Amino acid sequence: MTKKLKLLLIFTILACWNLPEAHAQEALKPRPSPLEMVTMKYEDTYVKITYGRPHKRGRNIFGDLLPYGEVWRTGANEATEITITGTVKLGEHQVKPGTYTLFSIPEKDHWTIILNSELGQWGAYNYNAKLDVIRFDVPTSTTEEVYEPFTIEFEQKANSAELVMMWDNTKVAIPLEFM
Repeated sequence: MTKKLKLLLIFTILACWNLPEAHAQEALKPRPSPLEMVTMKYEDTYVKITYGRPHKRGRNIFGDLLPYGEVWRTGANEATEITITGTVKLGEHQVKPGTYTLFSIPEKDHWTIILNSELGQWGAYNYNAKLDVIRFDVPTSTTEEVYEPFTIEFEQKANSAELVMMWDNTKVAIPLEFM
């Protein structure tokens, strides 16, 4: 073996030696928009939402970071997913049990809420409106508190709840009724 070939082989082995460590270090870094999950249960029906939780970080959110009129993944990173184990009424629409992607289209005075049947999406880059299960509008309101992280919560009542989404000083509340 020539001296050049031996050196090339040694450098290749050394370069490959550090690859797993570099990937492990990258995997240990916290995501800027951490994964979050919220759940609620009413009788036999369980609802779970999994989403990436972006933070404001001094940015103008609605109309700037999130342009009005454009489909949004309703969070960060992977598109938000909602799992429902029993039939519910979301807004005025009956939704069968299943897992759906939850998209939204923010506007200044309302958001369009979308449940889509295509799962496993990154962002809204490949959003396909032909796969929408339901689509409806909900009004926005202004909060006194500024929400630094995008926040999804359930506000449970007797046999209903509100699925509430808040970010910056904007809030939407989606009626959720258990059937």
